[in-house]
Amino acid sequence: HAHLFVMRILAGRLLCPDDRRTTDKKRQDYIKWFTYRHFLIKDFPITRLRCSFLVHQRFQFTAPCGRSSEIASCDDSKTAASLLSFDRMYEYAIGVDLGGTNLRAAAIESSGQMIDRVSASVQYSAGRDVIIAEIVTAIRAVRDTVGESGLRGVGIGVPGYIQLETGVVMGTSNLPGFDGFPLRDEIQRLLGIPIILENDANAAALGEKWIGAGKDVNELVLLTLGTGIGGGIIVGGRVLHGYLGMAGELGHMTVFPDGNPCGCGNCGCLEKHASATALVGMARMLHLGDSITAEDVYNLAVSGNTRAMQCFKSMGRALGIALANLINVFNFPLYLLSGGVLPAWDLFAPIMFDEVKSRSFTYSRTNPRIERGILGKEAGLIGAAYLPFQHGYSFQDAVAD
Repeated sequence: HAHLFVMRILAGRLLCPDDRRTTDKKRQDYIKWFTYRHFLIKDFPITRLRCSFLVHQRFQFTAPCGRSSEIASCDDSKTAASLLSFDRMYEYAIGVDLGGTNLRAAAIESSGQMIDRVSASVQYSAGRDVIIAEIVTAIRAVRDTVGESGLRGVGIGVPGYIQLETGVVMGTSNLPGFDGFPLRDEIQRLLGIPIILENDANAAALGEKWIGAGKDVNELVLLTLGTGIGGGIIVGGRVLHGYLGMAGELGHMTVFPDGNPCGCGNCGCLEKHASATALVGMARMLHLGDSITAEDVYNLAVSGNTRAMQCFKSMGRALGIALANLINVFNFPLYLLSGGVLPAWDLFAPIMFDEVKSRSFTYSRTNPRIERGILGKEAGLIGAAYLPFQHGYSFQDAVAD
């Protein structure tokens, strides 16, 4: 325990260079703080930042480096993360994910470790002002819990197309009232924190690249299979945006030239043949029920219903055609699939792989990986939090400016 003994000495002498008259009581507080912190980190799988928070809450110790006055002036929501100078070396960012019916926000360290999170139900029909207020409330809740110290900024995953330079949301049917609205600047004005907007599928791809299935590669493609189909392309470890930010609209690749009409104006888009919505449409056409859901189709297929199984085979064919094209174009090492349809992998993947093999000579010669993402619903949240780290933003720099 020599290193623990050294920490005790440091706690009593070196952490307060400006206060040589440190009392015995203070010195004992520092020794206790470091001792409990040491054994918590040693015996439990928690981060230093979280550990400091727990120790401070349990014992309400005076902070090192003369920060007792700051503690006295703060309300109870302030944590050791923002008060104990020992932890100022640990940086974190806040990620926000706007889901179909809920909003999630999380504080994530630069190592990828999640520190804190909140979630709330959101009624997008309530209007723009209500949604913005919910976003701001969630961010503040996380920031107040973890503390402002070390905060690099906030990344927000938004469904739709974003003009990156202006932070304006464009072409999003899921967020009524936001088309043409400068969402980034408005939230930044309300919070005084650097804000980065990103398409939600792009954020999911970035999350998988950071700490997910793609952490060992610098180039990958992600297809998100849900109600529709989104996509994200990572090149050199960063999202490929195109010149206006609309790159990666993979759900609108044409897989069947004379296929089903899409709301985008095209016919035969991938999402009209391989999404959960497409699956339900096929099931209804095959008279499996007018009120059938994607989960119902899955359960029927698992039980051996041949018509339900045919729906997944058709889905696999569409995905195989799309992946073959992507492999021929990019020649990346990794192609990932994620989303709510993945539990049916064994039903559609065999046909999908057969289609890729028959349509892509690049696949047969380079053998890239086609796999499932491993972060699940957390991918977009994690990727959003990674944005401030990747962009090099700093809350302290923003305050100074």
